[in-house]
Amino acid sequence: MKAQVKWVDKERFLGLTDSNNSVVMDADRNVKSAPSPMELILMGLGGCSSVDVIGILKKARQKVVDCHVDIQAERADAVPAVFTKIHLNFVVKGTAVKESHVERAIELSADKYCSVAKMLGKGDVEITHSFEIIEA
Repeated sequence: MKAQVKWVDKERFLGLTDSNNSVVMDADRNVKSAPSPMELILMGLGGCSSVDVIGILKKARQKVVDCHVDIQAERADAVPAVFTKIHLNFVVKGTAVKESHVERAIELSADKYCSVAKMLGKGDVEITHSFEIIEA
């Protein structure tokens, strides 16, 4: 896996991947023209976890029609302002989705499959989870 980050202007950068995708990042808190690098980490965690959870629920033949994850994070006050705590709340919408399956899918993602969560955990980030099920 390879990537390149190019300076565009001010505090804006363009990330390019070897799979021919790109993303703009902006670290200027006043401009907010694009996600910051730290916001991208949160979205990466949410994406990685969501891929796992949806895949596991599909294998369990759960009838999921929609899913999103709300993520809240706390950062250290000192530089570097690393994440100290992250909470993910999964909102799963479907027909007769079993609570035990959602709980197990989140647990498997957190403990076994999500590379981003494992990497953040090695940096002493406290990651917690919750979920809601909405009947479709």
